[in-house]
Amino acid sequence: MQNTRKPRSFFQSLVFGLMMSMLVVSISGCDDDDDDGSVNAPSSTDETAKYIFFFIGDGMASPQVNMTEAALADPNFRLVNGAITLGAMNLQHFPTAGMATTYAEDRYITGSAAAATALATGEKTSIGTISKNVAHTQDLKTMAEMAKEKGMKVGIVSSVSIDHATPACFYAHADSRNEYYNIASQMDESGFDYFGGGYAKGNFPGKGAGDVEIQMQNAGYEIVDNLGALKGVQPGQKCWAYTEYDGSGALFYEIDRMGTDHISLAEFTEQGIRLLDNPNGFFMMIEGGKVDWACHANDVVSATHDMVAFDDAIGIALDFYNQHPDETLIVVTGDHECGGLSLGYASTGYDTAFSLLKYQDISYQEYTEIVGSWKGTGKTFAAALEDVKEHFGLGDETLDPALALTDYERDQLEEAFDDSMNGGFDRNDEEVFLKYGPYYDPFTVTVTHILNQKAGISWTSYYHTGVPVPVYAIGAGGNSFSGSYDNTDVAKKIIEAGELN
Repeated sequence: MQNTRKPRSFFQSLVFGLMMSMLVVSISGCDDDDDDGSVNAPSSTDETAKYIFFFIGDGMASPQVNMTEAALADPNFRLVNGAITLGAMNLQHFPTAGMATTYAEDRYITGSAAAATALATGEKTSIGTISKNVAHTQDLKTMAEMAKEKGMKVGIVSSVSIDHATPACFYAHADSRNEYYNIASQMDESGFDYFGGGYAKGNFPGKGAGDVEIQMQNAGYEIVDNLGALKGVQPGQKCWAYTEYDGSGALFYEIDRMGTDHISLAEFTEQGIRLLDNPNGFFMMIEGGKVDWACHANDVVSATHDMVAFDDAIGIALDFYNQHPDETLIVVTGDHECGGLSLGYASTGYDTAFSLLKYQDISYQEYTEIVGSWKGTGKTFAAALEDVKEHFGLGDETLDPALALTDYERDQLEEAFDDSMNGGFDRNDEEVFLKYGPYYDPFTVTVTHILNQKAGISWTSYYHTGVPVPVYAIGAGGNSFSGSYDNTDVAKKIIEAGELN
């Protein structure tokens, strides 16, 4: 992909990001004189969008965007394979921005299924429902189904399992998001041309009768599980592509994926364009799903890495936009915020030290497995602290004096270590729940909390929050996305821009 990131000072980028989260703006133009392949002047036509990209950052709101923007601007925050990446997110090239409310029909703080239904169909529904009405008596037609009926090719891509709530809401209809086998079995019925990303959780043993892969093959889909094979699929051939996946069918966290040959979200997007591009146009939904999971666990470093992976996929779409500016619409939004991420922490006051985050080299999920392997081995707390230094830098003053552990922090870590090794604590106890959340490993979540706090970052929840989400747009019909509106209106604006109904 062409490099669309432009160098910018840390404070310039942070202020720019904060302005984007506070103001609802529609900017009339975008730099068009760059030599680095950045975005061309935005289309001002009212032509129908022939090529539609809909990017959904699960768990992404302004704080996640601002954090990533600040991280990319800080030369001390290593992000990609040990290299330093400078400059703005691809998102910041978008000339139009708005804000959308996210509430569900039956709850103010939404869930992914209800939110994705709103984004896919333009209709509110209840928590846990996959593109059906509240009473579960009617299927709600999705924009992807509308695009297919119009003769466009359709692709669905996600970094989590392909039958997870967000991707499911574009091709399936179910009373509950937990009907994984039922949902996965609707992939072939949709007739969509390309599915990419995670595996189908519904095809795990015990999830249902039959075999989703056999269903897909019988319906004419070519199934591939590596980049070389995906590149060998020819346009016109329906395809389901996945890569190495975790125990939930999802891609590994970006911080853990780097350095492997696992297919990235950007590569799934790039190959999707290759397979879908045709004279009748296409619709592709791309979800960055593990941002949400990392924020549930209050792991800001893993969330930021996955935000960068999501933004890199957006960069691929912008490259395509540069070639078809009058016919392409790209819309980016989140389904909800997750974790109550705040760029600020009480004990650090107005100070931040985001560069401390560069010392974390592993996701909370991978580290949880490491901690679990210590049980019954006689691992001491002192040895555990040495391991924390290796993977998070905490306690290693030779790296940075700010990483020194206070007596209070050491006490927190020792108590959490004992709880991880010995168990016996009551997860329903209020104090325990506030410290460790609904199911996270005590030692791991305590480590990430302390590192985040030293950097000047805090969390209010292990769940979603009700704050509005930003909406970014560029291309044909993009000007209509300025302002403040509801998430159902995001769908309605896309449907109108593509004349899908």
